[in-house]
Amino acid sequence: MLEKTRKFRDAIKNIDFTLIALTVLTAVFGIVMISSAGGDGAVRYVIVQSAALVLGLIGVVIISILDYDYLARLSKYIYAACIILLVLVLIPGLGRVQNGARSWFVLGPVSFQPAELVKIGFVITFSKHLSEVGSGLNEPKNMWKVALHPAALCILMLIQPDFGTVVVFVMMALAMLFMAKISWKYLAGAFGALLAACPLIWIFLLKQYQKDRIITLFNPENDPTGSGYHVIQSKIAAGSGKLTGMGLYNGSSRYNNLLPERHTDFIYSVICEELGMIGGVAVIVLLSAIIIRCLYIGLNARNSEGLYICTGVAAMLAFQAFENIGMCIGLFPVTGITLPFFSYGGSSLVTNLLAVGLVLNVRYRYKKINF
Repeated sequence: MLEKTRKFRDAIKNIDFTLIALTVLTAVFGIVMISSAGGDGAVRYVIVQSAALVLGLIGVVIISILDYDYLARLSKYIYAACIILLVLVLIPGLGRVQNGARSWFVLGPVSFQPAELVKIGFVITFSKHLSEVGSGLNEPKNMWKVALHPAALCILMLIQPDFGTVVVFVMMALAMLFMAKISWKYLAGAFGALLAACPLIWIFLLKQYQKDRIITLFNPENDPTGSGYHVIQSKIAAGSGKLTGMGLYNGSSRYNNLLPERHTDFIYSVICEELGMIGGVAVIVLLSAIIIRCLYIGLNARNSEGLYICTGVAAMLAFQAFENIGMCIGLFPVTGITLPFFSYGGSSLVTNLLAVGLVLNVRYRYKKINF
């Protein structure tokens, strides 16, 4: 009896309540801001986002219970499921076109983006792949297989086309490869190949609206009512909050309807407008704390697989936050990448929560406890 009590206490100690508290606090903060930014549709947005939070927390419990080593053993099936999802969404009648990309499934009143769930599958399968390769990562016979792993997923997403999500996958893969100690010669070669391919990407892959977004980044005032409109209105909203903001539910963009997508892509601008620089910094602090906690757990994981999982999750959250905030203040082109835990979107929130669940899984299994 005493032995079981001791093991139970050890099990409780392995739960990272700090990460759980940070995640729930951030998600609830996000729902409050959605209620302010949502305008006439605020009630529906809050209900959907709250339901996604509950569903995501249930997913966190489930994914935390399953040993990540067990999940890794299913990596081939998980990867196959990811490929199937990305292929199915390309089929007219199954996949729905939104914002110029065929990247959504719509099932009655419910819609979700399969690429979001694929992020979780990619973290699991790529971590397993890297741990299997081990010290042989930099051998050419292994390197091309490792490169093909994310490349196959990215190619399918480029067909949609969803360049923003592709960049997220690339950053996740690079961060995980860095932790796996990839040789700098491969990174330098990949960077050189990307630079050389830029003209071809510009001519053959990018659509006109995507080119306009990049051009607008340097001078949005050139087309204030067209491609520069989103950026200009976002910067105006973010800057008008000053230090303390106009107050929750009192932002001008809530009433004048000048800021597009204010509850999704540009919610950070709404936060800055209503809560000021203090609110904007609070968002950065919360997200940074979650990301740092993920990395800390990864660096103390019981094996390399756990390290790669936590690195992939941290990179996903960090890049999305960095890109979205930069987009809102005019430092990066508009890409449609959401702000983790804050932007409205059920599939995005559930994915972020499941990602945190993977990290909690790694933390819980610092040491195996057999009851």
